[in-house]
Formats: sequence, C-alpha cells, structure tokens
Amino acid sequence: MRTGITIDVRLGDCEGLLAVLTNRNSTQKHVWRARMVLLTAAGHGTAAIIRLAGVAKTAAWRWQARFMQADVGGLLRDKTRLSRIAPLPLPLAIAEQLVALTLGPPPAVTTHWATRATAAQVGISVSSVQRISRAHGLQPHRLQQFELSNDPHFATELRDIVGPYVDPPAHAVVLLVNEKSQIQALDGTQSGLPLERCSTMTHN
Repeated sequence: MRTGITIDVRLGDCEGLLAVLTNRNSTQKHVWRARMVLLTAAGHGTAAIIRLAGVAKTAAWRWQARFMQADVGGLLRDKTRLSRIAPLPLPLAIAEQLVALTLGPPPAVTTHWATRATAAQVGISVSSVQRISRAHGLQPHRLQQFELSNDPHFATELRDIVGPYVDPPAHAVVLLVNEKSQIQALDGTQSGLPLERCSTMTHN
C-alpha cells in the first residue's frame, strides 16, 4: 500500500487552488483536482480524500503526484496522448500491386473492386487499402456517366440548342420538350471507357 504523503502548498499555489474552487467557470475535473490537493495539504489521508472528493484512489495518487511535479498548472492540463499507434509503412510493391489490381477488371460478375475484396486479395488490412486508395485518388465505387456523339456537326448543333437557354433572345420564350419513350435501354450505345480512377457507363 502507498504510505501517506505530505504536500507543502505555497501561498501562491494556495491562492491559485482556491481561485479554481471558487470560479464558477472552472470545469468539474479541475475543481476536484484542486480539492484533492488542498485536502492532502491539510493532512487528510487517502481514505478521507476519496470520501470527500468523490474520486478513486488511483486518481488521488495521480493528481497528487502531478501537483508535486508541475504545481497548479499541472492540474489544469491533461497530458496529451497519441490517438492510436502509427501504422507501419507498407512496402512500395504492395501499394503498386493494389493500384494495378484496382485499375484492372473486377472479379467475377462484380462491378468494381470492393475494399474488403481488395484487402483479401493483396493480404493487407482494409484500413491500409483505404489509405493507399486515398493517396492515389482511387475511387472504384464511383460511376461517371458519359455520352460521345459521332455527329460531325455536334458542336454547332449544341450551340444552336443550348444557346437560347444560356443567352435567350430579347422578348423570346424558350420551351423545352422531352420525348418520353419509356423504352428501357438494355445496353449502352457505347462501350465503357478504359477504367482509370472510377468506372464509367453511358447515361442510358
């Protein structure tokens, strides 16, 4: 068991601790830290401090030690901790294999390489796949629609059709009429573009 300790609180530290206790804007954790130190300085044992401050024994010991190391400022400051262990860097060959796999055709009848399937194929974690994909701008789950016209006069006709909407003539009313054929397009009019950063398909 830990033996009793004595904390000598200097006048300046005492004023700082009392200011924390009396300040309405003090957070609750700062208040009970200051109270533990003052109770220790007053000669109370660990059992009394636990009862009066309403904290665990390990918390009382921790903040007593923090005060002895860093005075009042140590009670108002939490130690910074790493959010997680930094991942070990993967070999460059693994990243190159993953990129080449993602840019290639998907397995079986799937539409794209899923994160879990890619991770299982390469033999790395899902988070590693996500990290490498972000670094290379890979988004195989996204689709981009496209439609290319073979009409040699497409640009001219496009300006004739879109022009009135962008810059309508004076005193003119521009109307749009769409054909609703309700015929399902079972196949696109053009084949998919080579897979680069995301899958592609025609709008119909």
